[in-house]
Amino acid sequence: MYRKPKWNREGINWPNRQHSRFIQVGDQKWHLQTIGQGPPLLLLHGTGSSCHTWAGIAPILAAHYTLILPDLPGHGFTQTPPETGQSLPGMARLIRELLTALDLDPFAVVGHSAGAAISAEMTLAGYLRPQAIVAINGAFQPFNGLAALLFPVAAHVLALNPFTIYAVASGAKDTRRIEKLMRSTGSEIPADMLARYRDLFTAPGHVAGTLGMMANWNLAPLVKKMAGLQVPICLLSGSKDAAVAPSSAQAICQTVPQARFINLPGLGHLAHEENPEAVAAAVLSVLAPSAT
Repeated sequence: MYRKPKWNREGINWPNRQHSRFIQVGDQKWHLQTIGQGPPLLLLHGTGSSCHTWAGIAPILAAHYTLILPDLPGHGFTQTPPETGQSLPGMARLIRELLTALDLDPFAVVGHSAGAAISAEMTLAGYLRPQAIVAINGAFQPFNGLAALLFPVAAHVLALNPFTIYAVASGAKDTRRIEKLMRSTGSEIPADMLARYRDLFTAPGHVAGTLGMMANWNLAPLVKKMAGLQVPICLLSGSKDAAVAPSSAQAICQTVPQARFINLPGLGHLAHEENPEAVAAAVLSVLAPSAT
């Protein structure tokens, strides 16, 4: 068992720590934050992140909605499930169980990157009945060609290799490596957010959870089902996103009936961390009609 980030060590300076709690649902232990008042709004972060990613945008949205911010399975301070719970359908099922335990039925969901894919998967499976989905640089498209075959295999090998996991965790102690990783997404994020990613990636358990998710991720079935999505989905896309090209979001708009595209000029993959005010304004403009 790899060491997860510790709440009394890495979590000491966690954003919105006062709103955090831990909950056991079946065999799964969760860390989540609940902030604000109003209709419940579920926010799902992307691969390798945690609920800290919403630190800048949360206070703005919390003035209008009750935010539910879980750490995804295997990420942050949430327990890593067995392999079946690290796949896209598996994570969707686990989050449904969490919402059931909380007796919550979110009116809408905001997902960043892989969190957007989970949002769509949960909706198509009937686990969520949102009035709208907002995808921030949503990662809906699988890799093409040979990469589609090699990427999950490589991630699986890495996830099973303790040496690799500890090497990544050790390397993350060098802040310059974290800065380089974040810049590779096309984003320039604040120093306090970089520090939180460093806290996460120096914990081998978070690294293992991230690699486990990558190894078990398969978006091809979701892509085939997306045309059947019966709720409005708004795709916010950073023009400088180096991880998920804006053309990917535009392609979704060609096949999903109620999809629309909104450009976020000058922002990268972590757009909501770079400019929380601009992204929050876009989210609120999308959700305002749905909340009434």
